[in-house]
Amino acid sequence: ESLYEDEEFGQHQRQLAALLVSKVFYYLGELNDSLSYALGAGPLFDVSEDSDHVHTLLAKAIDEYASFRSKAAESSDEAAKVDPRLEEIVERMLDKCIMDRKYQQAMGIAIECRRLDKLEEAITRSENVHAILAYCTHVSHSFVYRREYRREVLRLLVKVYQKLPSPDYLSTSQCLMFLDEPEGVANILEKLLRSENKEDALLAFQVAFDLVENEHQAFLLNVRDRLSAPKSLPSEPVQPGSTNPAPAENENSTASEDVQMTDGSSAITTNVHEADPKEVMYAERLMKVKGILSGETSIQLTLQFLYSHNKSDLLILKTIKQSVEMRNSVCHSATIYANAIMHAGTTVDTFLRDNLDWLSRATNWAKFSATAGLGVIHRGHLQQGRSLMAPYLPQGGAGGGGSPYSEGGALYALGLIHANHGEGIKQFLRDSLRNTNVEVIQHGACLGLGLAALGTADEEIYEDIKSVLYTDSAVAGEAAGISIGLLMVGTASEKASEMLAYAHETQHEKIIRGLALGIALTVYGREEEADTLIEQMTRDQDPIIRYGGMYALALAYRGTANNKAIRQLLHFAVSDVSDDVRRTAVLALGFVLYSEPEQTPRIVSLLSESYNPHVRYGAALAVGISCAGTGLSEAISLLEPLTSDVVDFVRQGALIAMAMVMIQINEASDSRVGTFRRQLEKIILDKHEDTMSKMGAILASGILDAGGRNVTIRLLSKTKHDKITAVVGLAVFSQFWYWYPLIYFVSLSFSPTAFIGLNYDLKVPRFEFLSHAKPSLFEYPKPTTVPTTTSAVKLPTAVLSTSAKAKARAKKEAEQKANAEKSSGAESSSSASITGKGKSSSEKDGEAMQ
Repeated sequence: ESLYEDEEFGQHQRQLAALLVSKVFYYLGELNDSLSYALGAGPLFDVSEDSDHVHTLLAKAIDEYASFRSKAAESSDEAAKVDPRLEEIVERMLDKCIMDRKYQQAMGIAIECRRLDKLEEAITRSENVHAILAYCTHVSHSFVYRREYRREVLRLLVKVYQKLPSPDYLSTSQCLMFLDEPEGVANILEKLLRSENKEDALLAFQVAFDLVENEHQAFLLNVRDRLSAPKSLPSEPVQPGSTNPAPAENENSTASEDVQMTDGSSAITTNVHEADPKEVMYAERLMKVKGILSGETSIQLTLQFLYSHNKSDLLILKTIKQSVEMRNSVCHSATIYANAIMHAGTTVDTFLRDNLDWLSRATNWAKFSATAGLGVIHRGHLQQGRSLMAPYLPQGGAGGGGSPYSEGGALYALGLIHANHGEGIKQFLRDSLRNTNVEVIQHGACLGLGLAALGTADEEIYEDIKSVLYTDSAVAGEAAGISIGLLMVGTASEKASEMLAYAHETQHEKIIRGLALGIALTVYGREEEADTLIEQMTRDQDPIIRYGGMYALALAYRGTANNKAIRQLLHFAVSDVSDDVRRTAVLALGFVLYSEPEQTPRIVSLLSESYNPHVRYGAALAVGISCAGTGLSEAISLLEPLTSDVVDFVRQGALIAMAMVMIQINEASDSRVGTFRRQLEKIILDKHEDTMSKMGAILASGILDAGGRNVTIRLLSKTKHDKITAVVGLAVFSQFWYWYPLIYFVSLSFSPTAFIGLNYDLKVPRFEFLSHAKPSLFEYPKPTTVPTTTSAVKLPTAVLSTSAKAKARAKKEAEQKANAEKSSGAESSSSASITGKGKSSSEKDGEAMQ
């Protein structure tokens, strides 16, 4: 050490001494000292040397440097403190990686150390730039925890993408969507649409479809409005105005009215005819792209697919209906929910039509739910939505004729039909909301508006809903709170503090709860930006607001697997005094972790064995949400013991969660699916089962076969972007603990499991598709004709115990009477009637069992 510090000693010798001291400290385990001397050794410390000493110190150096750089980024004055020698070593390391063609390592280090210049160098110097860019996008989503920095990385990627000789428009537009830059996307689409090449137009359609899959309504509308209208000749000044409304009309026109569609397009062509043929082509393509961006093209195709391939099993519903006692309104409603979920988006309402008498037994809120269920069944039926619901909608005039419950339900249904595509229906819902003072109708109208205007942050709608909130009616206020959240989703607007202030003022628990969830929805996806609000909510004295704080954490850090958020949630899950807050904290883990589903069972496994039933319930739903549709083996193993928990609501949660995990998984992929289906049937048929777990089993049956067995629950799109509608849908669905009608929100998270191929005209041609998976892996479950025969075999065991004795007794009595009075024929006939009664009662038992 003293030789190294001796300034009269030669430079080279001093560096040798430093290297030696560094090694000595390394073997003593003093890594900090070892590193500082290694830095003093200058070029003698060879980064390419393959020894433990070098490897350990390099790792240490990179960690030190990365933490310096990230601190520097957060506060400007730290920047000066980075040791230039440290920087030099890291740079040598990066250059060596690039020289050795270990580009992925170089990119990892560059991202970690916030050296975007080196990141760009690593990307541009690699042989396969496209693959490296895709890898970089993946890394930035999975490992870059700070939102601001992630956006910087994505900006760099967009820059690199645009410099490529053959730009990758699909990936570029995805990055631009993350950055929320509709202008850039509109420019790409326009460039492709104006191209002479037909391939480019097809690419534009594909870009549009990929963006639609992420369900970010406000962004898509922005892109759509920024596409310039086709130019026309100056001799027709009317034209620019009229070309634009034409596509808009067509978007709202009916699919069945093909005539109108063609008229519209031919009108455009004739008018632009004197103009450039290129403009004619552009006008035609523009119309298609606008149709795609409004989401209507894909909704139409999905609707067609779900209707034509509907494989739902009405026998399951029939079994449920027969086994549920009429008096039990909870299970009666649950059956209606299950039917709606089972036929979500298929437009098949056979079960309801066949059982109108049974359905009419629903009263009050059950009636509200039954009507709203039609919205789930007809979801996406944008053209006829309103005419379908017409019989139930509030008729003009002050009072209206029908029951307020079915009118409220119908308005909610309209919201569900138009969820995230509410352009055509918003005005009608606003008028209905203004024209009523009945809180039930206000409740339905608020929920409907929130769904239709999801994420559009429309100020006028906000004012309408706010005025309902300020009437301080508990029922309407709860829906108003939630729907403000839906309207403002992800805007992190100052409205949240207004809502929080009102939540402190009001006396109604329902309103506070609605607002708590609403506030959580406004910070959707804002990560660190939401921290102050989350802090404020989680420290509140009111448990309901803390409960909202858990949702705020869940939604702000949705799908980021952010360690800080997980730590906070785990802390509340074990330390809060309110059971509600603890339950929600565990449940919220499901939202934070859905991008890494295999982590969730590991993280909540201990909580699922907690002494507190609320925590166990939360653990079940956390697994259900984050592993939805994966069929993950660990998830199923964790949920299995919970489905036979001692507490009824834990069983309910576990059954629902299990159905979410097993959706679209058949017995060929996991044999436990069959076992689970049989378990559900057993619970539903069991007369002595608790209402709560019976309800869970009925809902689980619906979710398991959702959408005619053709949909799955998907929270991430193919491009790993989170599907806003789906995540929001599940967040509100998880509120059904307090308010059953919110169960229908689960339908927002359904996405069809279909491969839909289109041609240039956006029609589905006949095409062959080669799949490398065995057909057995994705065949539909067999329709349940079998259980009827097996239950017939079971019947004697169930029936014999009671009616065998009755039969024997009747037979004995008959014989005795016959023997005693052979003479009287009349009496013998009466004894026969007794035997008849005995028989009929046993038959009745049999029917009831079936």
